[in-house]
Amino acid sequence: MAPNPFDLAGQVAVVTGANTGIGQAIALALAAAGADIAAVGRTPATETVDKVRALGRRAEGISADLSTIAPVQRIVDETLEKLGRLDIVVNNAGIIRRADSVDFTEEDWDAVIDTNLKSVFFLCQAAGRHMIARIEQEGGSGRIINIASMLTFQGGIRVPSYTASKSGVGGLTKLLANEWASKGVTVNAIAPGYIATNNTSALQADQARNQAILERIPAGRWGEASDLGGAAVFLASAAAAYVTGHILAVDGGWLAR
Repeated sequence: MAPNPFDLAGQVAVVTGANTGIGQAIALALAAAGADIAAVGRTPATETVDKVRALGRRAEGISADLSTIAPVQRIVDETLEKLGRLDIVVNNAGIIRRADSVDFTEEDWDAVIDTNLKSVFFLCQAAGRHMIARIEQEGGSGRIINIASMLTFQGGIRVPSYTASKSGVGGLTKLLANEWASKGVTVNAIAPGYIATNNTSALQADQARNQAILERIPAGRWGEASDLGGAAVFLASAAAAYVTGHILAVDGGWLAR
């Protein structure tokens, strides 16, 4: 283990959905720990790239709409072309659609499953192929971190495709961990609790739901995107070399309630 097991110097991380919120916070935390960043966004992640460079790290933006798997291999290829290697992938890009289950449409089902689960698997696959081949030739390691949810463990309400997708992310994380642990690639997930982001703006604006959520969180507050940075650095680092197939809840105590 390195003298500082959390040091990511010399490593390159792809972070999807890196424009704002959780993705941006994770990208900045990884950069602060020493990693160079490929910031993937449906719209240009210019602000994130600028902030990473201000930390003294290299950063490149990659525009990609992960509602389909079309850009998946290009993300890996552009990262290698622009930054020279690929050590860490954070699958953060995701969407949510809300409606009563009796009214939920096929369009909203497919849109969420395609972005939150299908594209996650195929980016894991493309990155995993590269990492496994590199490790066989050069040694080292690979780290994949998926973003799960409280709804990986619970049902929720009015978000059937989101719950299905995030339950799938949990299972997929464990399956890939089983297949790739012996090849030097760890696969883990972070399950954010209730974090104040654009995805949860509807819940924050609903006074009754907001109050019910806060009453259940032992920490007594909504989480901030920055609360997830330390967990991402840990799972990306040598400190987590023997951690794989784990879903780490960062939830202010929600699941313990």
